[in-house]
Amino acid sequence: MTLHIRDATRADAAVILGFITELAIYEKAEHEVKASVADIERSLFDEASPAKALICLLDGQPVGFAVYFLSYSTWLGRKGLYLEDLYVSAGQRGVGAGKKLLRHLARIAHDSGCGRLEWSVLDWNQPAIDFYKSIGAEPQDEWVRYRMEGEGLERFALAQD
Repeated sequence: MTLHIRDATRADAAVILGFITELAIYEKAEHEVKASVADIERSLFDEASPAKALICLLDGQPVGFAVYFLSYSTWLGRKGLYLEDLYVSAGQRGVGAGKKLLRHLARIAHDSGCGRLEWSVLDWNQPAIDFYKSIGAEPQDEWVRYRMEGEGLERFALAQD
């Protein structure tokens, strides 16, 4: 078995959307996936896109993906790399694909001068938490993540104070 990581291309948009849907099903949120193949093509592969994607291949077949973008730390005074999604198909877990994707991302972060690599994980996803701890990642328990989206974002953005 040979694992290989490569940059995703526009031709991978349908595969990426398939992985996104599998991930959403795993996270019990399939109904929240609104993206289309055209959305993935535009949002990941247009020239101005802030995000990038990787594909993990096992013997030439896609088994996982990662989407990431650069962030910034004011405290470090350096950029960081934020991992938005990492997913390996259920039937391919345990072959090293997730670790290979994360190591590839760590190398990108290191080689581009990032001060950190970070991501979020659902608090009930114990297999992922155990995996992340096994590679030396540390939870940031003191931080609470907040979000505005949809109608709430629009209402706040357009409010007249």
